[in-house]
Amino acid sequence: SCPSVPESFEYKFLLSNGAVDNSSIVWEHGNNRIFNNPAIKPGSKTIINHFSLNLPSPKPRFAGTAIPVFSLRSNGSSGIGDFFDIKEMVDLLYATGQRVLQILPVNDTTMTHTWADSYPYGAISIFALHPLYINLKAIGIVKDKGFMKKFLEKADELNKLENVDYDSVSKLKWEYLYKIFSESGNTTFQSKEYKLFFTKNSEWLIPYAAYCFLRDKYKCADFSNWSEYSIYDKVKILELTSPNCDHFDDIAIHYFIQFHLHLQLSEVHRYANSKGVILKGDIPIGVNKYSVDAWVEPQYFNFSGQAGAPPDDFSVKGQNWRFPTYDWEEIEKDGFSWWKRRFRKMGEYFDAYRIDHILGFFRIWEIPTHSVEGLMGHFNPSLPFTEQEIRSFGYNFNYDRDCTPYIREYILNDYFGSDKSEISEIFLDNIGWETYRLKNNLNTQTSIEKYFAEESSSHLSKYKDSLFSLCSEVLFISDPIDQTKFHPRISAQLTKSYLSLSQEQKNSYNNLYNHFFYKRNNDFWYNSAMQKLPSLISSTGMLVCGEDLGMIPACVPAAMKSLSILTLEIQRMPKDPMNKFGNPSHYPYLSVCTTGSHDTSTLRGWWEENYEKSKIYFRDLLGENSTAPFYCEPWICNKIIDSHLYSPSMLVILPLQDWLSMFGKLRRENPNDERINLPSNPNHYWRYRMHMKIDELIKDKDFTSHIREQIRKSGRI
Repeated sequence: SCPSVPESFEYKFLLSNGAVDNSSIVWEHGNNRIFNNPAIKPGSKTIINHFSLNLPSPKPRFAGTAIPVFSLRSNGSSGIGDFFDIKEMVDLLYATGQRVLQILPVNDTTMTHTWADSYPYGAISIFALHPLYINLKAIGIVKDKGFMKKFLEKADELNKLENVDYDSVSKLKWEYLYKIFSESGNTTFQSKEYKLFFTKNSEWLIPYAAYCFLRDKYKCADFSNWSEYSIYDKVKILELTSPNCDHFDDIAIHYFIQFHLHLQLSEVHRYANSKGVILKGDIPIGVNKYSVDAWVEPQYFNFSGQAGAPPDDFSVKGQNWRFPTYDWEEIEKDGFSWWKRRFRKMGEYFDAYRIDHILGFFRIWEIPTHSVEGLMGHFNPSLPFTEQEIRSFGYNFNYDRDCTPYIREYILNDYFGSDKSEISEIFLDNIGWETYRLKNNLNTQTSIEKYFAEESSSHLSKYKDSLFSLCSEVLFISDPIDQTKFHPRISAQLTKSYLSLSQEQKNSYNNLYNHFFYKRNNDFWYNSAMQKLPSLISSTGMLVCGEDLGMIPACVPAAMKSLSILTLEIQRMPKDPMNKFGNPSHYPYLSVCTTGSHDTSTLRGWWEENYEKSKIYFRDLLGENSTAPFYCEPWICNKIIDSHLYSPSMLVILPLQDWLSMFGKLRRENPNDERINLPSNPNHYWRYRMHMKIDELIKDKDFTSHIREQIRKSGRI
């Protein structure tokens, strides 16, 4: 109470720790608060309740490293990185002041026990961890000294290789696993820790172990070939996995391995957190069509299409991942239980995660099963045009001309030259007026691929891609559900069919094309994502990051911002198509800023791919007036990385190869040797490994102190 209180005044709260010099005072943000009560009487008490203070909250900004587990190299690994190698990587991050370690998916991908399984996004289980990432010695030392001697010699030999020899590593590790299981499996199964693990995970673990046993028994991951087990039957599987069965050990070994993988990754997670480092995992958008999940819960999948991505900077013909797409209506019936279980399992081991291809939650690129490339896909869900709607744009739609491959005499000359006649005889029917159509038995990309697989010595095999292009010479694709409606074919402006149109018809087609891909579906896709994502990301407490690259609908940024999902910012792939490069100083706070990903070339590789583009970057982004070096010299890499570290982004996570690029003595001579993946090649062998051991980097004080100082100056410690 105070008789001198004025009837009206403005005020703010402040925060102070009581320092004499007032150096710690922090004023409340926002407009001044207003007190306005002319009725106050002298001697009275007035109490004003404030339920919140508008004090500024600190915005943490951290730096980190991205590297796949298989790429790690240590003294203790056996030709491939394993979970315990992550501990050493955490030590390296701790020494350099980094706070985030990002890895690629670590789920089991084993289908053939060969290098074809190296693709980390082709999981056969959304729960099971990859057996090749197990640290063998942490399970126990095999008692057979002769075996151990040979094992150590082979492990050392494989560990010295430049890249992962997937087949040899798989053979070596499985030999060890069978040995150690025969010696200590029963003891493990009697332990309290194992019994708890089995009880908690049996719902997925039993079908997974049965799947692995049947896959190896039939030497085939395609469960349609598994005789009486081709269709999952829970009763039959419980009988198959009964401890009383003769082959129980062949099944139980997978329980044993998953238990130890769980122990090891859990220990690694705790160790990382004890060092102030968070682990960031990766959730692939799809699963293998021959996965445990597709076998056990097929109702959640659409097997009549293949998931992929439309053309982008990664691949001009799109990407075909060959995953089934999702039946979201069926998934929604039980409250997205399948996805929530997937997220919660991730939450046992990770503090943050990257949603691979988050655009797939808005709409997925669905490719017909008869296509090899990604060009003939369509967005699902989306709102295709009727014939009347197409014509309303002024386009003279004709099904035969626009929806079947447009093949004319001059096109054959362009594609096949002097071999045109031979190609025509085998693959085409002449239907008159210099017009052709593909023969009925060779009118799809898969049938053409099969033909050349059987005729591998044919001199015409060099034309396989050209024949693929003939299959996609269309301007519209019929909707697979309602064939009276049509989707414009992606990148249709590059087809011979489009180029043969009159200018007026080109303009009409462009108008309907742009309307379809950039306006028509925006609200529809926004609602589609908002039906799914909120409940999924709230199922765990992990920090959520989205890979929002490629053909981004206008609705995506608003949805991600409303859900506080961090965007992915790569300077060479600007979100604004009007810009040649992104500007790190303009990135949003809720973002992950990086120089590249596992799908791109390294920083050095990108610089040397297109010198003309690098010269523009050198001048406009780096502000240099001299002649741009042809090679990305260490000082240039240093300057680029600095610009990323000073960005407003919450996280700056750089590939290890790009951290090393600042040091001439540490980086590889050829940047192409540092690339992890080529997205345009669906059969790429994922085998990149560090060319140095982690402890060598930890001991290199020039490396650790330089990066630590960079990070400190940018305010990321």
